Amino acid sequence: MIGVVIAMQSEADILLQTMNVSRSLTVSGKPIHVGVAYGKELALCVCGVGKVNAALGTQLLVSKFDAEKILNFGVAGSLNKETELCGVYQISHATQFDFDLVQINGTSIGTLNEYETPYLELSCISGFEKRKLGTADRFNDDPEDYALLTKELGADIRDMEGGAIVQAAYAAQLPVYMVKAISDVAGNGSTTQQYLINRDRALQNLQEKLPEIFEAL
Repeated sequence: MIGVVIAMQSEADILLQTMNVSRSLTVSGKPIHVGVAYGKELALCVCGVGKVNAALGTQLLVSKFDAEKILNFGVAGSLNKETELCGVYQISHATQFDFDLVQINGTSIGTLNEYETPYLELSCISGFEKRKLGTADRFNDDPEDYALLTKELGADIRDMEGGAIVQAAYAAQLPVYMVKAISDVAGNGSTTQQYLINRDRALQNLQEKLPEIFEAL
């Protein structure tokens, strides 16, 4: 069973359109759909936006649906010119750039208390370019966040769920895969306006890659 954790309904819909759903239910306030897509058995949780929602959704798939691996996909923002608008990339490493124990542990920002480095490594599939992800519970155009992500952490992409999904998957000792389509690019004007303009095209490009993603899983 593949556990698929998705933040928003619009992102989940690109899979649900082709999924043969055998049952739908709500667990801890989260919609979950169980069925088959692209020849694979899966449970899809629409977890909601943010790190707490993402971690809860991931754990529900592990505890209640016996997920053997975790997949997350959706839209995200680019931080550099190496990642193209509406392009589709897999995440090789993820960190939570709003996690800060620097004063207590002396570790780099983003380093979880259980680990020694900011980034956790994900499982990867062939056929997709790899990028590093920074996650936080905020969507903004803050120049300080941009400097932290690019200069200190060397991240390529940012979102609001991925790092927490990886942390939860690590706790369950499960492989975790992540694929992101770029809806906005930092430095090209308002990320909010870019997201609203480009989201549908980014999701369409991601949907076209779903057969390849699930075949690799």
